[in-house]
Amino acid sequence: MNNPLVSLSAQTWRSAMPAQRRSGWLALLLCLGAVVLGGLGLGVGSTGLEPVWHMLADPVASQIVWEIRAPRTLGAWAAGALLGLAGAVAQGLFRNPLADPFLLGSASGASLAVALLLAGLGVSPFAAAWAVRLGLTGAAFVGAVAAVLLTLTLARGVQHTFRLLLAGVVVGMVLGALTSMVTIAVPETLQAMQGFMLGSTGFVGWQSWSIMAAVGAICVAAAWALSRALDGLSLGEATAQSLGLPLAPLRAALVAVIALATGTAVAQTGLIAFVGLAAPHLVRAVVKTTHARLVVLASLMGGLLLLAADILARGLLAPQEIPVGVLTAVLGGGYLLWLMHRRHG
Repeated sequence: MNNPLVSLSAQTWRSAMPAQRRSGWLALLLCLGAVVLGGLGLGVGSTGLEPVWHMLADPVASQIVWEIRAPRTLGAWAAGALLGLAGAVAQGLFRNPLADPFLLGSASGASLAVALLLAGLGVSPFAAAWAVRLGLTGAAFVGAVAAVLLTLTLARGVQHTFRLLLAGVVVGMVLGALTSMVTIAVPETLQAMQGFMLGSTGFVGWQSWSIMAAVGAICVAAAWALSRALDGLSLGEATAQSLGLPLAPLRAALVAVIALATGTAVAQTGLIAFVGLAAPHLVRAVVKTTHARLVVLASLMGGLLLLAADILARGLLAPQEIPVGVLTAVLGGGYLLWLMHRRHG
């Protein structure tokens, strides 16, 4: 006599196998794509695409490859992976497909901190010395984390997802307005702020890449460990509570992952839009899977997207370079418009 539980388990296993295979193949393709684009990134410069093996034969050109292009290429991939991971976690936490890594106010907080630092450089010797010690990278990270903490304070913790979402929107608007006021009061900061707001991977070095790689590994491991909480939250808070999930500490841990990943990426590359929003959507368009695989695949997809955008930004109008944030906004916005049109049809 057949055991119905055994039959149900076998049926579930058979239905899950295609998704597992698709996830594995997608991960392999994303990794191979990153390797191919990484090789292109080593050869793309102000003069366009050059064969890497020819450059490595010249000592001066070889130094350019290893000291400038290699860390920039790896840094673009790492920053995109951080944003893709943060986007997948944010969309799962808020149960909103339009959620992005900047939803908790981190982008506005980083912008305000950078604007205040740039303004402080010309205010007094004490302020200038403090600003130099902190640096733009440190200021952006501190500002992003401080904005998330302010959002948590206004939301009175993480007990209510809707309140947290609303507080993030309010904090982002207020801090964005304060940033505009600082740039108006000190016009000298406008040009530097424009570079930060448009995003760039041109200043990423080996140290920046190592920081993003280390933080990315920590965030991926934490998000993977918390993936069951995201699966439970996707069924609704009442269902998640009935499953025995401690929602408050789990939400706090997920917010910490979003803040750490986003703050690190923004601190090193500035504000790069749409990568964190589009990467999870692209993964879901290929395979429907649990959050344990989604966070990893979204990281790989985000790294591939930003790496491709960085190569295009360097090579499309060479020797002039397009800000990579502008390119990701155009490409990401176009993709989302196409996605909305397809679903409407």
